[in-house]
Amino acid sequence: MKKILLLSDTHSLLDSFVLSHVDTVDEIWHAGDLGNTEVMDKLESLKPVRMVYGNIDGKEIRAHIPKIAHFNCEGLEVYMIHIGGHPRRYEPTVKSDLAKLKPDVFISGHSHILKVQYDKNLNLLHMNPGAAGRHGFHHKRTFLKFEISEGKIENLVIVEKDK
Repeated sequence: MKKILLLSDTHSLLDSFVLSHVDTVDEIWHAGDLGNTEVMDKLESLKPVRMVYGNIDGKEIRAHIPKIAHFNCEGLEVYMIHIGGHPRRYEPTVKSDLAKLKPDVFISGHSHILKVQYDKNLNLLHMNPGAAGRHGFHHKRTFLKFEISEGKIENLVIVEKDK
């Protein structure tokens, strides 16, 4: 079993709202728009991380982390990209990848809107943790925590705070 902290859209902010949860997880996943290398470096110093870059991330971040992450964690196939859409509105190349790779979970960020939705057509769970940073139109800062055991997501928790 692994405990995961799923972030997106920190936009250069990594404060006690997020950091107070790090000790309770095994890995940190970040779905893009870290904002600066300090956030990237801090996350890497805390726990094992899986990250993708987002549209605001510069050359230094893009040289260090990929645009797309496709991996297996505890028997769960995961596909993560910053801008990917959501069920019935996937980006065309993402939709093609999802159909071909058949992941169990599709993670994206970018919208700043927290969403967890099952896609019956592609037989996968879509997860967008919303935005953990303050920059943007959202009113609540959000992220997700969950456990993965034997290829299944369990104990999913939404963490939120007023902006």
